[in-house]
Amino acid sequence: MKKIILLLAVVLVSLVSKAQNPEYVQKMGQTLGEFANCKTVDDFQSLGNKFEMIANAEKGEWLPLYYQADCYILMSFVEQGDGAKKDSYLDVAEKAISKMTEMAPGEAEVYVLQAFYLTGRLVVNPMERGQQYSGLSQQANSKALGIDPANPRAKLMKIQMDMGSAPYMGLDPKSFCPDAKELLAKWDEFKPKSPIHPNWGKDQVEGIVKGCQ
Repeated sequence: MKKIILLLAVVLVSLVSKAQNPEYVQKMGQTLGEFANCKTVDDFQSLGNKFEMIANAEKGEWLPLYYQADCYILMSFVEQGDGAKKDSYLDVAEKAISKMTEMAPGEAEVYVLQAFYLTGRLVVNPMERGQQYSGLSQQANSKALGIDPANPRAKLMKIQMDMGSAPYMGLDPKSFCPDAKELLAKWDEFKPKSPIHPNWGKDQVEGIVKGCQ
């Protein structure tokens, strides 16, 4: 019994030490800071490669995979070329997201990003993919809200989806403006789990609210 307790203690100490690895947190923080300078496909690809290197070095961490996938999703939106290029970037994002969901199936942020990825697939060819990928994206985001109903990024995604589908439902997109205003007012109440956890989206809500005026 004493040996079992000692083993559990060692495992717990190991997990805590890993979670608080200052070198990992510092490296992630520095790399995250480079997002502000990304404008082109090459910029995002270079940053995505850096997150991939961190993911390869820190195989127990899901956040590097999250940001690697995020970079490649953003590349698909920035890319001005044909759909094949956009899909090739999303293929890379899909692989990272697949690994991430296996590692952290209980994290709401994982499914918010999955919803964002599926939206990227839709945007490549809305006419042919709209019905399939809009439903899949909604499912992923609903899963995020099921895990954490207070997650602001999941709420943002829902508002964007609702506004985007409103014309097809005979609704005025501005009917969702109160939801956006409420989300913006309460945005800062949600605290990320750490300084390197996802914290994006407030500027997008501000843009929606501005468009509502």
